[in-house]
Amino acid sequence: MNLSRVLISLILFSVSLSVSGCLRWAARAESKLPNETALDKSYDYKGKVIIIGAGASGLAAAKVLEKNQIDYLILEATDRYGGRLKKDTTLADFPIDIGAEWLHSAPSTLNVLKGKKGKVVDEELIAYHLEQTASWDGEKYKVSSAFRNDFMYNFMPESKFKKTTWYDFVDEHLAQSVKHKIQFNSPVEMVDYSGEKVLVRTLDGKQFEADRVLLTVSVGVLRSNKIRFVPEISADRKEALESISFHKGFKVLMKFDEQFYPDAINWIVEDGEKVFYDISFKKEARDNILGFLCKGSSTDYYYNMESEEAIIASLISELDIIFDGQASASYTGEYRLEDWGRYEYTRGTWTQALQEKKKNLTILNKPLSNKVYFAGEINDPYQQMGVPGAILSAYYSIDQLLMRP
Repeated sequence: MNLSRVLISLILFSVSLSVSGCLRWAARAESKLPNETALDKSYDYKGKVIIIGAGASGLAAAKVLEKNQIDYLILEATDRYGGRLKKDTTLADFPIDIGAEWLHSAPSTLNVLKGKKGKVVDEELIAYHLEQTASWDGEKYKVSSAFRNDFMYNFMPESKFKKTTWYDFVDEHLAQSVKHKIQFNSPVEMVDYSGEKVLVRTLDGKQFEADRVLLTVSVGVLRSNKIRFVPEISADRKEALESISFHKGFKVLMKFDEQFYPDAINWIVEDGEKVFYDISFKKEARDNILGFLCKGSSTDYYYNMESEEAIIASLISELDIIFDGQASASYTGEYRLEDWGRYEYTRGTWTQALQEKKKNLTILNKPLSNKVYFAGEINDPYQQMGVPGAILSAYYSIDQLLMRP
């Protein structure tokens, strides 16, 4: 190892030590996982609960209610459950996460989510330790060093499911026991908590009554004012909502005859994220599936195009510039595109609470008059990320809802 590399190593190591004290998030926050969750407790609540949203958070909270034989109903705006969790089984010879894809937390978190004790997990995981990566600024293609790839993994290790998906995990451990209580195609337009009971009205004019409500919709939906609150939510809650980084964005899967690309190519962008990555990475698959994630201001370039096909053509052209036409030569014409940013029931990609002010997170976790509670990845008090954060927030919030007088 030469002198410059030694210096870089020392600098990065020093930074990691200084940051690790305050950056206890995701895989670095295993110690912050709760010793017990609402799944491990028993409740004697006599009221009725309405859950708004059948994503990971809503399903997790419902499992607690189902287990304790508490009266509840889930109102879901769409015709399916899972929220931003989806899977595709037709594009490749392995199931693909159309929605959330990574386990950013320690593997043992999976046991906490499903109520299993111990740290040995049942799921077969892939250590997402990339070996060949590069960056691209529009002109220069730069291959990353093995040292950098190792450092990135060691600083914040991540995993993926090897043979299944996040959707499968949530479906098996949460949805199957509660899906009979979901009322689909029921977008909520009003939550009135001004009286003794909470009144919830859907777009088709139907009205439901409950003692308490757990609201699990995305930050984007809350900010859109599609749901009206009576009384109106406070100015500080509105300000906290607006402060959260919840970028527009989308995800693309493209199929190729050959793998001409590395494990990942990061675009250098002003904000947000833009990256190509090998979805088949360590999947023991024959099919070559290249993913593309884009969020933030870079999204506008693609949103200005007239069709999905135009977006795909643009991506293939970008790859052709880097790889001398290999993308066009190998592209099978098969793709999937999931547009979270423009879909009315998501209106954005994902949140990263570690980047937000603690004051705003505290405000967003406060219930309204101890009648309307909130859950979702931004509401997680255990400093996880993604799906684990969403589920753990539900366990936390439903516990608060059921325990408060």
